[in-house]
Amino acid sequence: MEGPKAIKKRKLLDKSIPNVILQNPDFAQDSRMYQDLLEMERKLDWTMTRKRVEVQDALARTPTTTRMLRIFLSHTVSGQLWQNTSDMPAVTNFETGEGIPAWAFRIEGRLLEVPNQRHKDKNPPRKFSTMIKKMVVELDRDPALYPDGNVVEWPRAPGHHNPALDGFTVRRTGDVPTKIRIVMYLDHFPDQYKVLPELGSVLGIKEDSRIGVIQTLWNYIKLQGLQDKVDRRLIRADDKLRPIFGAETVIFQKLPDIVNRYLTAPDPIILHYTLNPAVPPPEHPSAWDVEIKAEDTTLKNRMAVTVSTSKESAHTLLKIDEEIALLAQSLQNSHMKRTFLESFASEPAQFIQTWLESQSRDLESILGSGPTEGATVRQEELKRSEFFQLPWVEEAVAIQEGVRIAAKNMA
Repeated sequence: MEGPKAIKKRKLLDKSIPNVILQNPDFAQDSRMYQDLLEMERKLDWTMTRKRVEVQDALARTPTTTRMLRIFLSHTVSGQLWQNTSDMPAVTNFETGEGIPAWAFRIEGRLLEVPNQRHKDKNPPRKFSTMIKKMVVELDRDPALYPDGNVVEWPRAPGHHNPALDGFTVRRTGDVPTKIRIVMYLDHFPDQYKVLPELGSVLGIKEDSRIGVIQTLWNYIKLQGLQDKVDRRLIRADDKLRPIFGAETVIFQKLPDIVNRYLTAPDPIILHYTLNPAVPPPEHPSAWDVEIKAEDTTLKNRMAVTVSTSKESAHTLLKIDEEIALLAQSLQNSHMKRTFLESFASEPAQFIQTWLESQSRDLESILGSGPTEGATVRQEELKRSEFFQLPWVEEAVAIQEGVRIAAKNMA
């Protein structure tokens, strides 16, 4: 069996001051200051709400940043003549590969840390292979002398059979200098495209994401005032955009299709390396720095923290608002009491007469009687004490008190 439900207390939300107080010359200065504070609060709430929506929209789009990817190229050798320090010739074992001149070419990479980054904002380092879409290693060797594959290709594929790696190693036999060409296609986020010169010369960009190119084109249209004044959906072409649009006007919705015609795959990163097994390898690897577009997880986490409000802060703000509303209600009640007493002090007899008439009308409303029902309380009856000793008086008082207490509890 369910117990009685607790009556939910109504919260006071009205923080405004009655107009009679605002218009009172005694409180003019204080009232104006309070109204200015309320107006400032409304503007601040609106600004905070708008900024919160903008941050939430930005979080949905996933912020990006430009990071620096450092690529290391190095090699090691084994079984070379200069490594045999003994007078005896090296024993060659074709089954194990011992004694056969060979070398290993190593490609590694890592993202450089962001300067002045807090320790708690640091994320686990990404594997090098997750930043590469495809990589081709070309070895400049005589295929007749070294037929064991001079082109090594690595396409990234999802799955447990292709785990993320910190680097790649190419092993080959040989003792002659070899020129190596590395062709690397980076995995940008979002995907980057090369902008053809016809559109790139107008917008001043050579490579960007599809959304970035569309946004740049739209900024150019707004800057040049090419949007039709009457029909805002139409874009009018100027001398530079006319060859690109192929018409005098285009619809705004056609801009992405037009941009797609001038986007191609970006140029790969090409690195060159010379491997000479006849000399000891360098002590330090060669390094190249290339830019890569990546998801800005640090900014995303910060924005998420900024837009979220703690329970303690929300509870504190709600408590302060309730206190202000309660004080505003108390001020209104005090003004009503003051008006009551001032009216009584100025003309006591007239005030009591008016008050009795008001109470009489309230009593008629409580009893459900009125002039149309023929049960109107007469003035002469109100003057007699016997009238207030009738049986219905106790019930009427109980009803009136019940209504008053209920109204007080709701407040």
